[in-house]
Amino acid sequence: MASAFMPEQARVPPAVQSPPPPVSKFKIALCQLSVTADKERNIAHARKAIVDAAEKGAQLVLLPEIWNSPYSNDSFPVYAEDIDAGGGASPSSSMLAEVARSLHITIIGGSIPERAGDRLYNTCCVFGTDGKLMAKHRKIHLFDIDIPGKITFMESKTLTAGESPTIVDTDVGRIGIGICHDICFQELGMLYAARGAHFLCYPGAFNMTTGPLHWELLQRARAADNQLYVATCSPARDAGAGYVAWGHSTLVGPFGEVIATTEHEETTVIAEIDYSLIELRRSNLPLEKQRRGDLYQLVDVQRLNSG
Repeated sequence: MASAFMPEQARVPPAVQSPPPPVSKFKIALCQLSVTADKERNIAHARKAIVDAAEKGAQLVLLPEIWNSPYSNDSFPVYAEDIDAGGGASPSSSMLAEVARSLHITIIGGSIPERAGDRLYNTCCVFGTDGKLMAKHRKIHLFDIDIPGKITFMESKTLTAGESPTIVDTDVGRIGIGICHDICFQELGMLYAARGAHFLCYPGAFNMTTGPLHWELLQRARAADNQLYVATCSPARDAGAGYVAWGHSTLVGPFGEVIATTEHEETTVIAEIDYSLIELRRSNLPLEKQRRGDLYQLVDVQRLNSG
C-alpha cells in the first residue's frame, strides 16, 4: 500500500541523494558575540572569537546575524560593505577570508549589511579552508513585523530581499544557509533537504518578543521536519540597544533534540555534529518513504527551470 503514496513524487524535481559527508564527525562553534557601534572593534572581536574556537577544535565556525553593525535601519547603510570588491571595501569579509585561510577552517560568516550598486542586502558569506568565498546568501525573507506595544521593525525600509536559496559543499558537509527570518519558512528548509543538505545554518537575531515564543520552536521544527542538524547563532543581548536580541544560540539534532545551547550573554558554544545520527533517525522514522506524493508536492522552482 505504501508504494501507492508515490513518495518519490512528493518533491519536484525528485530529491537529490545526499553525498557522502567528507567527515563523519566534527566540532562546530557558535560565536554569540556582543556587538557595538565600533565597527573596527566588532571585527577584531569576532576574529578573536574565531581563533579561540579553532584552538578548541572547531572545524566550522558560525557567527551571528549583523555582527559588525548595530541592528537598525539607520545603521545598515553606514556599515554596509561592497563584498564583491573585497579588500578595504569589505574589511569584515576580508578578515573572515584571512582567518579561514590561516586557521584552515570553514567559516559561515553570520551576516553583514552588503552594498551592491544602489541596493542593500543582509548577506551571509561562507569561506572555505583556503580562504576563498564559497557562497553568498542574501536574506530571502525580510523581517517586517508590527506588534503594537511590543515591537515594530521593517527591514524592507532599507534592505532588498535576496533571490536565491543557497546550498554549499564544504569540507564538513553540504550546508543550506538561511538568515534569521528565513527559518520561519519551512519550504526553504525542505528545499535544502531535497537538494541533499547535511545540515542547515541560520545566523539570526530574534528579539525579546519573538525569541521566547519562536526561536527554539522553529529550530527544532526545521530539524524534525527534515531530519537534519540545525545550527543557529545570535548576537549576545544588549538591553540598552535599540533592537534587543534574544540570544540562545543553539545546535539541534536530526530528531529535533537540543544538543547544545546557551543563555543570552556573550559566549561560544562548541558541540559535535555526528552524521551517523541522521542515518539512524531516518531509519527509526522513515519520513522519506512516507511522504504522500499522491496528495502534495514541494516544487523547487530553481531546479525545475534549470532542467
